[in-house]
Amino acid sequence: MKLPIFLKCLLPALLALALAACGPAPPQVSHTPVAAGPTFGTPPISPQWSLYEWYDDGGQGEVSVRINLSNQMATFHRGGREIGWSYVTTGRPGHSTPSGSFRITEKTVDKYSNRWGQIVDSSGNVVNTSARNTDRRGPGERWVAAAMPYWMRLTSQGVGIHAGPIPRPGTAVSAGCIRLPSALAPRVFSAVRIGTPVTIVR
Repeated sequence: MKLPIFLKCLLPALLALALAACGPAPPQVSHTPVAAGPTFGTPPISPQWSLYEWYDDGGQGEVSVRINLSNQMATFHRGGREIGWSYVTTGRPGHSTPSGSFRITEKTVDKYSNRWGQIVDSSGNVVNTSARNTDRRGPGERWVAAAMPYWMRLTSQGVGIHAGPIPRPGTAVSAGCIRLPSALAPRVFSAVRIGTPVTIVR
């Protein structure tokens, strides 16, 4: 059967469309939510949401740290340019973190609190998750000092920056210190020095 001339002209185009329809689907791009930075207001609800970003170029300039108690965020700068941001958690009501201008006066990789920790029973079960070293203990119970890895002291009263859990980003839950995400703390610890300025604002 002889095809009309107009069908002969359309046949290559129709064949190409049919092959494209039957071919493999184009690859799908997965978009993982990433916080827009330290001005992002609402705490994340997705487990994939980033707690921090670190993009220090290691170049020239002194490092400085700014902590905002209102939104529980920290920003890091080197020579005036931003090199990272992070959620933090600071002092809960009754144990507030002081605001003001400070400098790092001590750096210790393996630090333990001499005030705060847990009380455990003779079997090793935790009976008090947030206990002072002076809190009463029952028979067979003992106080265990809280670990504060990558400790960076700010005050003589025991306030500093260190690695620790951030269970509810955007909410202050610590006993006064500034906690950083555990994966970020060693990077910040390496970038700062004794004398690095830290500004804490409300």
